[in-house]
Amino acid sequence: MSKGYYVRDFMSSPAVTIPVTARLLDAAMALRSSAIRHLLIVDANRVVGIISDRDIQRCAPSRLVPITEAKYNAIFENTPLASVMTREPTSISPGALLADAAAIFQEGKLGCLPVVENETLLGIITRYDLMAALLQVLNGKTTPADSEAGS
Repeated sequence: MSKGYYVRDFMSSPAVTIPVTARLLDAAMALRSSAIRHLLIVDANRVVGIISDRDIQRCAPSRLVPITEAKYNAIFENTPLASVMTREPTSISPGALLADAAAIFQEGKLGCLPVVENETLLGIITRYDLMAALLQVLNGKTTPADSEAGS
């Protein structure tokens, strides 16, 4: 295998984003409508935060505690995303080796990495994308283009 695997070959682009001024409800709706698990939060196309479906679940009041539907919904409607997002998430460049991305995922126990170049968001790479890359390697594909040629 002479050619390395690079982040740019497996990242998703464009990434689904939401403005930093949004509310928790906006993030929950964006995740649901896009069928994704990680949402990048941007300010002028610069990544300032991230929120996952798990983060949103943690913000929700427990259904075991008596709460009206209106109060439950109000929490989502009134909570600024900026107050619950993970700030300054770890990112990676598109030219980074996929092995380096995998190491960052493993060390940081992360589910995704924003792909950034010169502070501009280019896409996102997730654990799912890493699994796709692993399948290519295990199936004897040497480059991402090999999988498309065989389709």
